Amino acid sequence: MEGCIFCRIAAKEVQSKIAYEDEEVVAFHDINPQAPVHVLIVPRKHIPTLNDAGEEDQALLGKMMLVAQKLAKELGVADSGYRLVLNTNRGAGQSIFHIHLHLLGGRLFHWPPG
Repeated sequence: MEGCIFCRIAAKEVQSKIAYEDEEVVAFHDINPQAPVHVLIVPRKHIPTLNDAGEEDQALLGKMMLVAQKLAKELGVADSGYRLVLNTNRGAGQSIFHIHLHLLGGRLFHWPPG
């Protein structure tokens, strides 16, 4: 989608520190990290929110989870623990309307969050 920062990062129109990419998914380090490890995993397909995903996106959403698992191992937080967050709409804290999964690790997390 024109103007979407995550679409522009995926298209390499905007520079970012890429952690992983393939034909369906791009993962990059967050510019405002909330933990020592903070990577955003985004589909190349523009889906504004989880509410906009359909049955046809099921495999893509699952792939995002598996990419998170792979990155957690590569970035050294798989064994100590990590958190995956997918915010949906403004009330939950979504500020960029292109679905994205936050991989957070490298520090102690508390429950309940925020």
